[in-house]
Amino acid sequence: MRAITVSRFGDPSVLEQIELPTPEPGEGELRIAVKAAGVGWLDALIRRGDGPDEFGVEPPYVPGSAVAGIVEAVGAGVDQTWLGKEVVSSAVGDYGGGYADTVIALPEDTFPVPAGLDLQHAVALLNDGSTALALLEKTPVRAGERILVAPGVGGLGSLMVQLARAAGATVIAAVRGGEKAAIARKLGAEPVDYSVADWTGEALARTGGKRLDVVFDGVGGELGAASLALLKNGGRFSGYGMSSGAETVIGDADRARLSLVDMSQLVGFWPDNPRRVREVLRQAAEGKLTPIIGRTYPLSEASAAHSDIEARRYTGKSLLVVP
Repeated sequence: MRAITVSRFGDPSVLEQIELPTPEPGEGELRIAVKAAGVGWLDALIRRGDGPDEFGVEPPYVPGSAVAGIVEAVGAGVDQTWLGKEVVSSAVGDYGGGYADTVIALPEDTFPVPAGLDLQHAVALLNDGSTALALLEKTPVRAGERILVAPGVGGLGSLMVQLARAAGATVIAAVRGGEKAAIARKLGAEPVDYSVADWTGEALARTGGKRLDVVFDGVGGELGAASLALLKNGGRFSGYGMSSGAETVIGDADRARLSLVDMSQLVGFWPDNPRRVREVLRQAAEGKLTPIIGRTYPLSEASAAHSDIEARRYTGKSLLVVP
């Protein structure tokens, strides 16, 4: 089997394709012939050695987790009806194993892809879609509210925008550049370019000067800190990511006036809940939710995928594909 390995922490060049023995599924396991694998910011952070503690891993390792493909073998005790099914799943383990043409997975982490939904869209929903639902369950959005999603057209952000719009909220999407702004508009959001100096002023102009009810912050760092000032007293701030490389620092004054959810409060509430996965797959199959697929790369070009993510040369979800 072909797999991408990280032999040491470092820049994208440390991602290399190698040949490994094809694994046999053990008792209670199944084997998936991978057609597409998800690539995200978390993978890049871990590859650099900057990943969150809960995703601790040491080289050498195979990065990634979320995959879509076809079940080609099952181990003892696994229902034979899995064979030949198109599925989405996560490679066995807390993290790692997804950047490969073959993975071992557990039936309880594996979900049939509904009719009418292609494999690439399905894998784009597995983690990002279930995370979006989890975030909205923890910090609900109500009709008529004004919210900010940052970043607004990434794999997760674009789904957050769609779900919040469906709930009746007015959504501002923090983006970079005209291409991403155009995508945000197609999703029904008002874009603001957070690479300009006074992006917060632009955001308030979009609401007629009215402050926001909710901020969903997946960037952290300076952007996350600036977004706090956009919230009205009693507003809700959900800090779920740190693609900038740093978490949002929240001062005492904002802690006193806002309702806050940070990453530590989301542990245990986080994404791969079977109910949420099935729900996002159902919504997508019914045409109610559409993941944006930005770029796809052959498995062997995983380093290019990481380079584009770190340079923000992408929209929506990036995928590795296996012919």
